[in-house]
Amino acid sequence: MAGRGPYCVVHSGGPGLGWAYLRSPELEERFTMVYLEPVGTGGSGRLPAEDYRLATYARFLGAVVDHLGTEPVYVLGHSFGGFVAQTYTLEHRDRVAGLILYSTSPYAGQEFWEAGMAGLDAHPQRHPDVPEAAAVPGLFRAALAAVTDGDDVLSRAFAAAVPVYFADFWARREEFANFRTALRMYAVPAGAGDPAPFDVRDRLGELTMPTVVIAGRHDFLAGPVWAQQLADGIPGARPVILESSGHFGHLEQPGAFAEAAARIID
Repeated sequence: MAGRGPYCVVHSGGPGLGWAYLRSPELEERFTMVYLEPVGTGGSGRLPAEDYRLATYARFLGAVVDHLGTEPVYVLGHSFGGFVAQTYTLEHRDRVAGLILYSTSPYAGQEFWEAGMAGLDAHPQRHPDVPEAAAVPGLFRAALAAVTDGDDVLSRAFAAAVPVYFADFWARREEFANFRTALRMYAVPAGAGDPAPFDVRDRLGELTMPTVVIAGRHDFLAGPVWAQQLADGIPGARPVILESSGHFGHLEQPGAFAEAAARIID
């Protein structure tokens, strides 16, 4: 926990990505940020494969919300954490004062992944003057294949592929070097995951609390198309596109990201 102001409970992405990458000093000026460690990461316990489901992550998120008291809290979900935030909020609308849905989507089925892989494969063309860019699509697929290979192997594989998540990692590689080195991914058991793709598009109208939807213009995975679906489906949602960001706008444009997220207080 860090900061001041109303509680904002933060769920990181992955699944399996450690919370520390998502820390935002700028948001800590506006909220008391509660960075939870999702199940299977950090000090949180590991579970049998069949328990790594969105419903489990949402239940554990709810336990943290309940621990904070009886007042509704703000919830920020990044990437996969956005799936968790939507899953939890749809069943506990009275516990959520407002939603910050960040680099995420209301859907993660075949169309979502096909579009993401097309964006991945376009990465070298976006950076023709960077020789290292040509290897990124293969490194990303290697990271996907390493999800059950142990925490250290997965962390190294994910760090190698991380440039694709930025608008222009190569131009700012020194700035983001420590971030890349410190990334921590936690492996999940073989067979983990929900049997059906995440899809709440037909329920977005139930999310009537204040909502801000934030996406990076250059996010290859959960960019403006999916942000717009969220904004169109959630009554009164306020979409914000960060023009010089990819998947990690809180690092690439920290001030603009914080201003966008803080709109929820208004």
